Amino acid sequence: MELGLFVPLTTWQPGGAFLERLGPEIEQRGFESVWVPEHVVLFDDYASPYPYSDDGKLPAPPEAGMVEPFTALTYLAAVTETVRLGTGICLLPQRNPIYTAKVVADLDWLSGGRVDLGVGVGWLKEEFDALQVPWEARGKRADEYLQILKTLWTDDVSSFDGDVYPLAPVRMYPKPAQQPHPPIHIGGESDAALRRAARHGNGWYGFNRSPEQVDEGLARLEKFLADEGRSRADVQVSICPYFQGLTPDMVKAYADRGVNRIISLLIAIQPDDIPSALDALVPCLEAAQRA
Repeated sequence: MELGLFVPLTTWQPGGAFLERLGPEIEQRGFESVWVPEHVVLFDDYASPYPYSDDGKLPAPPEAGMVEPFTALTYLAAVTETVRLGTGICLLPQRNPIYTAKVVADLDWLSGGRVDLGVGVGWLKEEFDALQVPWEARGKRADEYLQILKTLWTDDVSSFDGDVYPLAPVRMYPKPAQQPHPPIHIGGESDAALRRAARHGNGWYGFNRSPEQVDEGLARLEKFLADEGRSRADVQVSICPYFQGLTPDMVKAYADRGVNRIISLLIAIQPDDIPSALDALVPCLEAAQRA
């Protein structure tokens, strides 16, 4: 089993100095990957319920902001050699799919094939409104965009006959270093998200799930995989416990359920906070290496 880190990057951290310390410290200890979230804008007031808190609110003030994920991961790529670079998650249907395919391919090419693309359809309608992207049918848009990403990454000449986003023949280079393309991990807990993972994904990114809560999600995923003629062996399962914490016993419980990767929340503000925050997770890392 692998142990990665979920690291929200905000204006609270001191920019590049934080990432310059974070990347090498992660690699020195043997953590497998680092995953960063995405919100391009936040709001003082919003009606959309955040699905991972009791009060329905994102646990950060809007002025905290979030660093754009591919910018952050490109910076991390430059100060690391082996750690994998993941989005947890990229809000695919509110982005232009060609630009998304381009930045992912370029980052994978520049990093020597280290990108994991986690995608979801989002929860914050106000963000879609600010971007003037329709909130409705975002699931269908995500399904088409995933197919567009794949043709841009794998075909010499790429095109797509879509209802939402038809793409005339184009060429996009460089292609990703990973073949046939960087792994796609579908985030979300709904049936629609799990069906999307079964149909289009190389993995499922489950969020805020304890080991016991993983069972129910995996049962649904396996049903949808069977509907697509696939099996659990065809997808990686990555689980972020989020604020539920992580212990070595939890690591074993996740492993017993067939989870391939745990993505543990890492909270650190200053560069000097990073070593102790990582050291606190070393027992979990050792448990994952034994699993």
